[in-house]
Amino acid sequence: MEPRAVGVSKQDIREQIWGYMESQNLADFPRPVHHRIPNFKGASHAAEQLPRLQAFKTARTIKVNPDAPQKSARFFVLESKKTLLVPTPRLRTGLFNKITPPPGATKDILRKCATSQGVRNYSVPTGLDSRVLVDLVVVGSVAVSEKGWRIGKGEGYADLEYAMMVSMGAVSKETPVVTIVHDCQVVDIPEELVEEHDITVDYILTPTRVIATGCKRPQPMGITWFKISLEMMEKIPILRSLRAREQQAGKDVTLQGEHQHLPEAGRQQTVPLSVGRRPLDTPGPETNSTEAGPGSPPGEGAPLAADVYVGNLPRDTRVSDLKRALRELGSVPLRLTWQGPRRRAFLHYPDSAAAQQAVSCLQGLRLGTDTLRVALARQQRDK
Repeated sequence: MEPRAVGVSKQDIREQIWGYMESQNLADFPRPVHHRIPNFKGASHAAEQLPRLQAFKTARTIKVNPDAPQKSARFFVLESKKTLLVPTPRLRTGLFNKITPPPGATKDILRKCATSQGVRNYSVPTGLDSRVLVDLVVVGSVAVSEKGWRIGKGEGYADLEYAMMVSMGAVSKETPVVTIVHDCQVVDIPEELVEEHDITVDYILTPTRVIATGCKRPQPMGITWFKISLEMMEKIPILRSLRAREQQAGKDVTLQGEHQHLPEAGRQQTVPLSVGRRPLDTPGPETNSTEAGPGSPPGEGAPLAADVYVGNLPRDTRVSDLKRALRELGSVPLRLTWQGPRRRAFLHYPDSAAAQQAVSCLQGLRLGTDTLRVALARQQRDK
């Protein structure tokens, strides 16, 4: 692919890769590839390069991400009788699952163990006290440069997983990081886009190349707590355990927006997205407010910078449909204001950074056949 011009954002590069792979039919299921680590065609062929790396041959314990394009990489780890660690999806039930195939497992059984279903059926959790040492890390990417700069799908889980491994003592600065991508995903990435918490890669495997990046940029030194939101702490229990340990060790563990005042719960049609609560499928009557602008939640005056507008909702959409889509994309807000009859909703996040990330993540979201309009509520009101 042609390199992007100077001044682009990470999201610009993601959209370029996703759009190109869709237009050229370069991915297998699941489609579309937007907001995913693309399951590119030729992933299994690219993964065949992994066992040939010296870093693989000498490794005893290898962590591989759970995404579909790394299925063959997980198989090769198991076939080589090495210990395979797979992060739990979205880290909601811990950090790692250790895959333990049944005794005498055939190649067919090992291939099943390498699938998402096999990870669930043939794994045991690995806790903070397991004292595991990871010799090699394999991650997915949306884009990567030959210099080793990496861009994920925008949710930050791979970076967070690595930071948590650092905090656990599971990896060191010498632990190599490998990514497996399609050739079109290798692009120029401006160095100014690489942030302190971003992991870099040492090897890039594609269907046609093995690239040793020679990257010398230091990996993250641990969890950057001021970038962790209160919402993320609620969703990832292991973060709370790690935070308690680091706090006891005297480290600064102040969270993002921890001392900021969060908005109070709104009116009847404002729905807290708490786990276990029954979705509100039929909202109550709408309440209008003369203070609310056209892009404002009813009765709440001017929209806050942390509010996100979602429009063009299909007429038959229920609030549970939107909530399900938000959970699948990992963009669950603190509260949701539903205005189904007006085909819109407002999502309330803890701060403007979380709201902006949600806007980026939700671009191109479809419910049924309709593509939703997503913007910061303040910007929508100004329009």
